[in-house]
Amino acid sequence: MHEIFELILSQLFMATHKSSKITVALLLILVLNSFSSFAQIDTEEVIDQSFNPTEMIMHHISDSHGWHFFGEGEDSFTLPLPVILWTDKGLTGFMSSEFHHDVEGEYVVESNGQNFVNYHEKIYVLNEGEEALEFDEETHAALNANRPFDISVTKNVASMLVSVLLMFVLFIGLARHYKKSKAAPKGFKNILETLVIFVRDEIARPQIGEKKFMKFMPFLLTVFFFIWISNLMGLLPGAANVTGNISITIALGLFTLALILVNGNKDYWQHVFWMPGIPTFVKPILAVVEILGVFIKPIALMIRLFANITAGHIIILSLIGLIFILETAGVAFISVPFALFITVLELLVAFLQAFIFTMLSALFIGMAVQEHEHH
Repeated sequence: MHEIFELILSQLFMATHKSSKITVALLLILVLNSFSSFAQIDTEEVIDQSFNPTEMIMHHISDSHGWHFFGEGEDSFTLPLPVILWTDKGLTGFMSSEFHHDVEGEYVVESNGQNFVNYHEKIYVLNEGEEALEFDEETHAALNANRPFDISVTKNVASMLVSVLLMFVLFIGLARHYKKSKAAPKGFKNILETLVIFVRDEIARPQIGEKKFMKFMPFLLTVFFFIWISNLMGLLPGAANVTGNISITIALGLFTLALILVNGNKDYWQHVFWMPGIPTFVKPILAVVEILGVFIKPIALMIRLFANITAGHIIILSLIGLIFILETAGVAFISVPFALFITVLELLVAFLQAFIFTMLSALFIGMAVQEHEHH
Protein backbone atom coordinates (compact mmCIF):
# COMPACT_ATOMS: atom_id res chain seq x y z
CA MET A 1 0.00 0.00 0.00
CA HIS A 2 2.82 2.42 0.88
CA GLU A 3 4.45 1.74 -2.49
CA ILE A 4 1.23 2.77 -4.27
CA PHE A 5 1.05 6.05 -2.35
CA GLU A 6 4.76 6.78 -2.98
CA LEU A 7 4.31 6.16 -6.73
CA ILE A 8 1.32 8.52 -6.95
CA LEU A 9 3.07 11.21 -4.91
CA SER A 10 6.17 11.01 -7.12
CA GLN A 11 4.01 11.37 -10.24
CA LEU A 12 2.24 14.33 -8.65
CA PHE A 13 5.46 16.27 -8.08
CA MET A 14 6.95 15.25 -11.43
CA ALA A 15 3.88 16.43 -13.39
CA THR A 16 4.77 19.56 -15.35
CA HIS A 17 1.31 20.62 -16.44
CA LYS A 18 -1.24 21.98 -14.01
CA SER A 19 -3.98 19.74 -15.42
CA SER A 20 -1.77 16.68 -14.89
CA LYS A 21 -1.20 17.62 -11.26
CA ILE A 22 -4.93 18.05 -10.70
CA THR A 23 -5.64 14.66 -12.30
CA VAL A 24 -3.02 12.85 -10.21
CA ALA A 25 -4.14 14.64 -7.04
CA LEU A 26 -7.73 13.55 -7.70
CA LEU A 27 -6.52 9.97 -8.20
CA LEU A 28 -4.69 10.13 -4.86
CA ILE A 29 -7.86 11.30 -3.10
CA LEU A 30 -9.89 8.49 -4.67
CA VAL A 31 -7.31 5.86 -3.67
CA LEU A 32 -7.21 7.23 -0.13
CA ASN A 33 -10.98 7.12 -0.03
CA SER A 34 -10.99 3.48 -1.16
CA PHE A 35 -8.47 2.57 1.52
CA SER A 36 -10.01 4.79 4.23
CA SER A 37 -12.60 2.17 5.14
CA PHE A 38 -9.82 -0.45 5.21
CA ALA A 39 -7.72 1.73 7.50
CA GLN A 40 -10.58 2.38 9.92
CA ILE A 41 -11.18 -1.33 10.58
CA ASP A 42 -9.41 -2.58 13.70
CA THR A 43 -7.46 -5.59 12.37
CA GLU A 44 -6.72 -6.91 15.87
CA GLU A 45 -10.45 -6.93 16.61
CA VAL A 46 -11.09 -8.79 13.36
CA ILE A 47 -8.55 -11.46 14.34
CA ASP A 48 -9.90 -11.81 17.87
CA GLN A 49 -13.55 -12.17 16.88
CA SER A 50 -15.63 -12.86 13.79
CA PHE A 51 -15.93 -9.96 11.37
CA ASN A 52 -19.41 -8.44 11.18
CA PRO A 53 -19.73 -6.63 7.81
CA THR A 54 -23.19 -5.27 8.59
CA GLU A 55 -22.00 -3.58 11.77
CA MET A 56 -18.95 -2.15 9.98
CA ILE A 57 -21.01 -0.75 7.09
CA MET A 58 -23.72 0.74 9.29
CA HIS A 59 -21.07 2.33 11.49
CA HIS A 60 -19.52 4.13 8.52
CA ILE A 61 -22.72 5.36 6.82
CA SER A 62 -24.64 6.38 9.95
CA ASP A 63 -24.51 9.70 11.77
CA SER A 64 -22.42 10.23 14.92
CA HIS A 65 -21.84 12.78 17.68
CA GLY A 66 -18.15 13.11 16.83
CA TRP A 67 -16.52 13.55 13.43
CA HIS A 68 -14.25 10.51 13.14
CA PHE A 69 -11.51 10.65 10.47
CA PHE A 70 -9.19 7.69 11.08
CA GLY A 71 -7.87 5.37 13.78
CA GLU A 72 -9.61 3.37 16.50
CA GLY A 73 -10.26 3.92 20.19
CA GLU A 74 -7.92 6.25 22.05
CA ASP A 75 -5.61 6.43 19.01
CA SER A 76 -8.30 7.73 16.66
CA PHE A 77 -8.42 11.25 15.29
CA THR A 78 -11.93 12.55 15.98
CA LEU A 79 -13.21 16.11 15.90
CA PRO A 80 -15.40 16.60 19.01
CA LEU A 81 -18.80 18.18 18.41
CA PRO A 82 -21.28 19.81 20.84
CA VAL A 83 -23.77 17.45 22.48
CA ILE A 84 -26.94 19.38 23.31
CA LEU A 85 -29.71 17.56 25.20
CA TRP A 86 -33.06 18.56 26.66
CA THR A 87 -34.04 16.56 29.75
CA ASP A 88 -36.46 16.90 32.65
CA LYS A 89 -33.90 19.15 34.34
CA GLY A 90 -33.59 21.48 31.36
CA LEU A 91 -30.92 22.06 28.75
CA THR A 92 -27.63 20.19 29.11
CA GLY A 93 -24.55 20.47 26.96
CA PHE A 94 -21.01 19.10 26.74
CA MET A 95 -18.53 18.03 24.06
CA SER A 96 -18.70 14.57 22.50
CA SER A 97 -15.08 13.96 23.56
CA GLU A 98 -16.39 13.48 27.12
CA PHE A 99 -17.45 9.98 26.06
CA HIS A 100 -13.80 9.18 25.22
CA HIS A 101 -14.73 7.39 21.97
CA ASP A 102 -17.02 5.02 23.86
CA VAL A 103 -20.05 3.86 21.86
CA GLU A 104 -20.99 0.80 23.92
CA GLY A 105 -22.56 2.66 26.83
CA GLU A 106 -19.70 1.79 29.18
CA TYR A 107 -18.47 5.31 29.93
CA VAL A 108 -20.75 7.58 31.98
CA VAL A 109 -20.70 11.37 31.58
CA GLU A 110 -21.95 13.44 34.52
CA SER A 111 -23.58 16.75 33.59
CA ASN A 112 -26.22 18.91 35.27
CA GLY A 113 -26.68 16.31 38.00
CA GLN A 114 -27.46 13.51 35.53
CA ASN A 115 -25.57 10.56 34.08
CA PHE A 116 -25.42 10.09 30.29
CA VAL A 117 -24.18 7.18 28.20
CA ASN A 118 -23.60 6.83 24.47
CA TYR A 119 -24.83 3.49 23.13
CA HIS A 120 -24.23 3.15 19.37
CA GLU A 121 -24.61 6.92 18.90
CA LYS A 122 -27.87 7.01 20.83
CA ILE A 123 -27.55 8.98 24.05
CA TYR A 124 -29.44 7.84 27.15
CA VAL A 125 -29.92 9.54 30.50
CA LEU A 126 -29.70 7.01 33.32
CA ASN A 127 -32.29 6.91 36.07
CA GLU A 128 -31.18 8.42 39.36
CA GLY A 129 -28.77 6.12 41.18
CA GLU A 130 -27.99 4.01 38.11
CA GLU A 131 -24.40 3.68 36.92
CA ALA A 132 -24.68 1.34 33.90
CA LEU A 133 -27.11 0.89 31.03
CA GLU A 134 -29.27 -2.24 31.02
CA PHE A 135 -31.47 -3.61 28.22
CA ASP A 136 -34.33 -6.06 28.04
CA GLU A 137 -33.12 -9.15 26.15
CA GLU A 138 -36.38 -9.64 24.24
CA THR A 139 -37.49 -6.09 23.37
CA HIS A 140 -33.99 -4.52 23.51
CA ALA A 141 -35.54 -1.53 25.32
CA ALA A 142 -33.55 0.33 27.97
CA LEU A 143 -34.67 -0.75 31.46
CA ASN A 144 -33.04 1.95 33.54
CA ALA A 145 -32.68 4.93 31.19
CA ASN A 146 -34.60 7.27 28.89
CA ARG A 147 -33.78 9.02 25.63
CA PRO A 148 -33.51 12.81 26.05
CA PHE A 149 -34.50 15.21 23.27
CA ASP A 150 -31.28 15.32 21.25
CA ILE A 151 -30.51 18.56 19.36
CA SER A 152 -26.77 17.97 19.13
CA VAL A 153 -24.49 19.17 16.35
CA THR A 154 -23.76 15.76 14.82
CA LYS A 155 -21.34 14.90 12.02
CA ASN A 156 -24.05 15.35 9.37
CA VAL A 157 -25.08 18.71 10.80
CA ALA A 158 -21.47 19.90 10.85
CA SER A 159 -20.99 18.72 7.26
CA MET A 160 -24.13 20.58 6.18
CA LEU A 161 -22.79 23.75 7.78
CA VAL A 162 -19.54 23.29 5.86
CA SER A 163 -21.51 22.84 2.62
CA VAL A 164 -23.52 26.00 3.30
CA LEU A 165 -20.34 27.92 4.12
CA LEU A 166 -18.77 26.80 0.83
CA MET A 167 -21.88 27.91 -1.05
CA PHE A 168 -21.71 31.34 0.61
CA VAL A 169 -18.04 31.74 -0.28
CA LEU A 170 -18.50 30.61 -3.88
CA PHE A 171 -21.57 32.64 -4.72
CA ILE A 172 -20.62 35.78 -2.82
CA GLY A 173 -17.38 35.75 -4.79
CA LEU A 174 -19.33 35.31 -8.05
CA ALA A 175 -21.73 38.14 -7.13
CA ARG A 176 -18.83 40.49 -6.33
CA HIS A 177 -17.32 39.75 -9.73
CA TYR A 178 -20.50 40.85 -11.52
CA LYS A 179 -20.66 44.02 -9.42
CA LYS A 180 -17.17 44.99 -10.53
CA SER A 181 -17.31 43.81 -14.13
CA LYS A 182 -19.82 42.60 -16.70
CA ALA A 183 -17.22 40.42 -18.37
CA ALA A 184 -17.48 36.64 -18.16
CA PRO A 185 -15.73 35.24 -15.06
CA LYS A 186 -12.66 33.05 -15.35
CA GLY A 187 -11.51 29.86 -13.69
CA PHE A 188 -13.85 28.14 -11.24
CA LYS A 189 -16.25 31.08 -11.28
CA ASN A 190 -16.84 30.37 -14.95
CA ILE A 191 -17.83 26.80 -14.04
CA LEU A 192 -20.27 28.16 -11.46
CA GLU A 193 -21.80 30.50 -14.02
CA THR A 194 -22.19 27.60 -16.47
CA LEU A 195 -23.99 25.52 -13.85
CA VAL A 196 -26.28 28.40 -12.90
CA ILE A 197 -27.21 28.91 -16.55
CA PHE A 198 -27.71 25.14 -16.89
CA VAL A 199 -30.19 25.09 -13.99
CA ARG A 200 -31.98 28.13 -15.41
CA ASP A 201 -32.21 27.13 -19.08
CA GLU A 202 -32.35 23.33 -18.87
CA ILE A 203 -34.32 22.78 -15.65
CA ALA A 204 -36.31 25.80 -14.42
CA ARG A 205 -37.46 27.43 -17.66
CA PRO A 206 -38.66 24.26 -19.49
CA GLN A 207 -40.37 22.69 -16.45
CA ILE A 208 -41.98 25.75 -14.81
CA GLY A 209 -42.56 28.05 -17.74
CA GLU A 210 -41.27 31.37 -19.01
CA LYS A 211 -43.53 33.51 -16.84
CA LYS A 212 -42.89 32.05 -13.39
CA PHE A 213 -39.56 30.20 -13.43
CA MET A 214 -37.52 33.07 -11.95
CA LYS A 215 -39.62 33.00 -8.79
CA PHE A 216 -38.32 29.51 -7.97
CA MET A 217 -34.73 29.91 -9.14
CA PRO A 218 -33.32 30.63 -5.63
CA PHE A 219 -34.79 27.38 -4.31
CA LEU A 220 -33.71 25.29 -7.29
CA LEU A 221 -30.16 26.67 -7.25
CA THR A 222 -29.87 26.14 -3.49
CA VAL A 223 -31.10 22.54 -3.70
CA PHE A 224 -28.91 21.70 -6.70
CA PHE A 225 -25.64 23.05 -5.27
CA PHE A 226 -26.34 21.84 -1.73
CA ILE A 227 -26.90 18.25 -2.90
CA TRP A 228 -24.01 18.34 -5.37
CA ILE A 229 -21.48 19.77 -2.90
CA SER A 230 -22.64 17.44 -0.10
CA ASN A 231 -22.35 14.44 -2.42
CA LEU A 232 -18.82 15.42 -3.46
CA MET A 233 -17.77 15.99 0.14
CA GLY A 234 -19.17 12.56 1.02
CA LEU A 235 -16.58 10.96 -1.27
CA LEU A 236 -13.65 12.31 0.74
CA PRO A 237 -11.98 10.10 3.38
CA GLY A 238 -13.67 10.50 6.77
CA ALA A 239 -16.48 12.62 5.32
CA ALA A 240 -20.12 12.55 6.40
CA ASN A 241 -22.87 10.73 4.52
CA VAL A 242 -25.22 13.74 4.39
CA THR A 243 -27.61 12.93 1.54
CA GLY A 244 -27.47 9.27 2.53
CA ASN A 245 -29.35 10.22 5.70
CA ILE A 246 -33.12 9.78 5.29
CA SER A 247 -33.96 12.62 7.70
CA ILE A 248 -32.08 15.10 5.50
CA THR A 249 -33.71 13.91 2.27
CA ILE A 250 -37.10 14.07 4.02
CA ALA A 251 -36.44 17.72 4.86
CA LEU A 252 -35.51 18.46 1.23
CA GLY A 253 -38.65 16.69 0.01
CA LEU A 254 -40.82 18.62 2.48
CA PHE A 255 -39.47 21.91 1.10
CA THR A 256 -40.61 20.86 -2.37
CA LEU A 257 -43.99 19.76 -0.99
CA ALA A 258 -44.44 23.10 0.79
CA LEU A 259 -43.78 25.02 -2.43
CA ILE A 260 -46.32 22.83 -4.27
CA LEU A 261 -49.00 23.35 -1.62
CA VAL A 262 -48.44 27.09 -1.25
CA ASN A 263 -48.09 27.94 -4.95
CA GLY A 264 -50.66 25.54 -6.40
CA ASN A 265 -53.20 27.61 -8.37
CA LYS A 266 -56.93 27.16 -8.77
CA ASP A 267 -56.58 25.01 -11.88
CA TYR A 268 -54.14 22.67 -10.10
CA TRP A 269 -56.42 22.04 -7.15
CA GLN A 270 -59.42 21.65 -9.45
CA HIS A 271 -57.58 18.89 -11.32
CA VAL A 272 -56.76 17.27 -7.98
CA PHE A 273 -60.20 17.30 -6.35
CA TRP A 274 -62.74 17.61 -9.19
CA MET A 275 -61.03 17.27 -12.56
CA PRO A 276 -62.93 18.62 -15.59
CA GLY A 277 -63.92 16.48 -18.54
CA ILE A 278 -64.29 13.30 -16.45
CA PRO A 279 -67.56 11.45 -15.74
CA THR A 280 -68.94 12.47 -12.36
CA PHE A 281 -69.03 8.96 -10.87
CA VAL A 282 -65.28 8.54 -11.63
CA LYS A 283 -64.20 11.86 -10.09
CA PRO A 284 -64.24 10.73 -6.40
CA ILE A 285 -62.04 7.75 -7.23
CA LEU A 286 -59.56 9.82 -9.21
CA ALA A 287 -59.59 12.51 -6.49
CA VAL A 288 -58.24 9.96 -3.97
CA VAL A 289 -55.52 8.95 -6.41
CA GLU A 290 -54.57 12.58 -7.12
CA ILE A 291 -54.45 13.51 -3.43
CA LEU A 292 -52.17 10.57 -2.74
CA GLY A 293 -50.06 11.63 -5.72
CA VAL A 294 -49.48 15.07 -4.20
CA PHE A 295 -47.67 13.44 -1.25
CA ILE A 296 -46.14 10.50 -3.13
CA LYS A 297 -44.17 12.83 -5.44
CA PRO A 298 -41.93 14.34 -2.70
CA ILE A 299 -41.68 10.90 -1.05
CA ALA A 300 -40.27 9.54 -4.32
CA LEU A 301 -37.79 12.44 -4.35
CA MET A 302 -36.48 11.75 -0.84
CA ILE A 303 -36.27 7.95 -1.27
CA ARG A 304 -34.53 8.16 -4.65
CA LEU A 305 -31.79 10.47 -3.34
CA PHE A 306 -31.33 8.54 -0.10
CA ALA A 307 -31.26 5.12 -1.77
CA ASN A 308 -28.83 5.99 -4.58
CA ILE A 309 -26.28 7.74 -2.36
CA THR A 310 -26.46 5.11 0.38
CA ALA A 311 -26.15 2.27 -2.14
CA GLY A 312 -22.87 3.67 -3.48
CA HIS A 313 -21.31 3.81 -0.02
CA ILE A 314 -22.55 0.32 0.87
CA ILE A 315 -21.11 -1.18 -2.34
CA ILE A 316 -17.68 0.36 -1.70
CA LEU A 317 -17.61 -0.78 1.92
CA SER A 318 -18.84 -4.25 0.95
CA LEU A 319 -16.03 -4.65 -1.59
CA ILE A 320 -13.45 -3.68 1.02
CA GLY A 321 -15.13 -5.94 3.57
CA LEU A 322 -14.65 -8.96 1.27
CA ILE A 323 -10.99 -8.99 2.32
CA PHE A 324 -12.02 -9.79 5.90
CA ILE A 325 -15.02 -11.96 5.06
CA LEU A 326 -12.91 -14.32 2.91
CA GLU A 327 -9.90 -13.84 5.23
CA THR A 328 -7.36 -13.53 2.44
CA ALA A 329 -5.31 -10.58 1.24
CA GLY A 330 -5.45 -11.86 -2.33
CA VAL A 331 -9.02 -10.59 -2.65
CA ALA A 332 -7.65 -7.03 -2.34
CA PHE A 333 -6.31 -7.24 -5.91
CA ILE A 334 -9.93 -7.55 -7.08
CA SER A 335 -12.00 -5.72 -4.45
CA VAL A 336 -9.84 -2.58 -4.19
CA PRO A 337 -9.79 -1.82 -7.97
CA PHE A 338 -13.55 -2.39 -8.09
CA ALA A 339 -14.02 -0.11 -5.07
CA LEU A 340 -11.91 2.53 -6.80
CA PHE A 341 -14.02 2.17 -9.96
CA ILE A 342 -17.26 2.63 -7.97
CA THR A 343 -15.74 5.67 -6.25
CA VAL A 344 -14.97 7.25 -9.64
CA LEU A 345 -18.51 6.39 -10.76
CA GLU A 346 -19.84 8.12 -7.66
CA LEU A 347 -18.43 11.40 -9.02
CA LEU A 348 -20.98 11.12 -11.83
CA VAL A 349 -23.72 9.98 -9.46
CA ALA A 350 -23.06 13.00 -7.21
CA PHE A 351 -23.94 15.36 -10.06
CA LEU A 352 -26.67 13.16 -11.51
CA GLN A 353 -28.62 12.91 -8.25
CA ALA A 354 -28.44 16.68 -7.73
CA PHE A 355 -29.73 17.15 -11.28
CA ILE A 356 -32.56 14.61 -10.91
CA PHE A 357 -33.79 15.99 -7.58
CA THR A 358 -33.74 19.56 -8.91
CA MET A 359 -35.35 18.65 -12.23
CA LEU A 360 -38.19 16.66 -10.64
CA SER A 361 -38.77 19.39 -8.05
CA ALA A 362 -39.07 21.91 -10.88
CA LEU A 363 -41.42 19.55 -12.74
CA PHE A 364 -43.73 19.12 -9.74
CA ILE A 365 -43.74 22.86 -9.04
CA GLY A 366 -44.43 23.55 -12.71
CA MET A 367 -47.46 21.23 -12.60
CA ALA A 368 -48.80 23.20 -9.62
CA VAL A 369 -48.40 26.66 -11.17
CA GLN A 370 -49.31 25.79 -14.75
CA GLU A 371 -52.30 27.63 -16.20
CA HIS A 372 -54.60 25.23 -18.02
CA GLU A 373 -56.72 26.16 -20.99
CA HIS A 374 -60.27 24.88 -20.71
CA HIS A 375 -62.35 24.40 -23.85
